[in-house]
Amino acid sequence: MSQSSGSQPSRFSSRTAGADTQPAPTYCFSVQAAAEPGVMPRVLELFAKRNLVPSKWHSAVVGAAGDELQIDIQMTGLAPEQGEYIAQCLRQIMPVACVLTTVKAVEPDERRYDRIA
Repeated sequence: MSQSSGSQPSRFSSRTAGADTQPAPTYCFSVQAAAEPGVMPRVLELFAKRNLVPSKWHSAVVGAAGDELQIDIQMTGLAPEQGEYIAQCLRQIMPVACVLTTVKAVEPDERRYDRIA
């Protein structure tokens, strides 16, 4: 894995190893849509065209008939204004029925530090 240099922030997450910095909040999206093949790429496109890679992505086909899609996305370090804008865009995707959002703050004692080898 290579490290990049420069002043641009990481597109993956904004965790830092500094002990005196506040952990970045995580913006969470819960998307309910019809289980159609084009839904997931359209949802992911909203992040990709902003040069963002979600921190977590989980999707499952649900419903008694298997005709619903549940997508849960987490994006660490996303500004609340940008998160709300992405949520509005998600709601405009035709098969999407519902988009719920929340911001998950990380408590200081829950910080995780990645070991760099």
